[in-house]
Amino acid sequence: MFKYITKRLYQMILVLFVVSIIVFFVMSFTGDPVLMMVTPDATQAQIDRARTELGLDKPLITQYFIFVKNILRGDFGKSYVFKQSAIKLIIERMPATLELVFVSVLLSIIVAIPLGVFAGAFPNKRSSKTIMLGSLLGISLPNFWVGMMLIFVFAVHFRVMPSSGRGEVVNFLGMRISIFTADGFKHIILPAVMLSIQSLAILLRLTRAGMMEVMKQDYIKFARSKGVLQNSLLFQHALKNALIPVITVFGIQIGKIIAFATVTETIFSWPGMGKLLIDSINRSDRPVMVAYLMIVAFIFVLLNFIVDIVYTSIDPRIDLR
Repeated sequence: MFKYITKRLYQMILVLFVVSIIVFFVMSFTGDPVLMMVTPDATQAQIDRARTELGLDKPLITQYFIFVKNILRGDFGKSYVFKQSAIKLIIERMPATLELVFVSVLLSIIVAIPLGVFAGAFPNKRSSKTIMLGSLLGISLPNFWVGMMLIFVFAVHFRVMPSSGRGEVVNFLGMRISIFTADGFKHIILPAVMLSIQSLAILLRLTRAGMMEVMKQDYIKFARSKGVLQNSLLFQHALKNALIPVITVFGIQIGKIIAFATVTETIFSWPGMGKLLIDSINRSDRPVMVAYLMIVAFIFVLLNFIVDIVYTSIDPRIDLR
């Protein structure tokens, strides 16, 4: 196990190194941030001075090595717009995004797993076919359209939910959290539903497929012949063995939820990392964009690492080689 973990950690470092190269050089061609910072009537001398202050007058390779050196010290540079540390700006917004992701993931698990188990155990029932139709719609409908429809129906037409903002927040473990207040919880429902729909549909379909395969196995037939109760048969015997492909994809889905929360946060004016990214793109704030992408890349590789370790606790038969 130790050798396997060491190998995976080495792979994580290699992936992050490659990502840093791609992110840095792609971001270098997204526009000239100097032109966004100086006044429209700035002289060429003022433009050159601003470029020198930002370190953008050096060769691109030199800029990259300085960038890597600073990252290893935890320094992603200062925001061109806010004049603050880029990593500090992202950390300030991170609790808002993480609580939104947490509620979305929790909603996906609570709804998708039981429905997927039912649809896989009884695939020919009309209710199972209705569930699968709903999951197909969840995968097919664009997220931004779903968000706008949620706002139109629940915020504009019925006026039972707020259309934007985060609501009241409280301090919890040094972070500003909204889900522990009634107003904050009310604000998070619509964006969490929008963010969870596609992952919920994918998780549901994977659970159903896994259950349909497991229910054909001999040990399930043997357990049923011994008189094992239906709930115990489905959730203790069958579900555990159907979870491995589900965990694989769902680990990646959590990373995607974090990475693509930008659309949800923009539509609902949710003050998270995604909203900060969109604002930074509009202003060519390169340090914030690079810091965000590197953090999201780290989250992706970390989640994949955790998923690989979780495999062995679910199914010890997996060969770590």
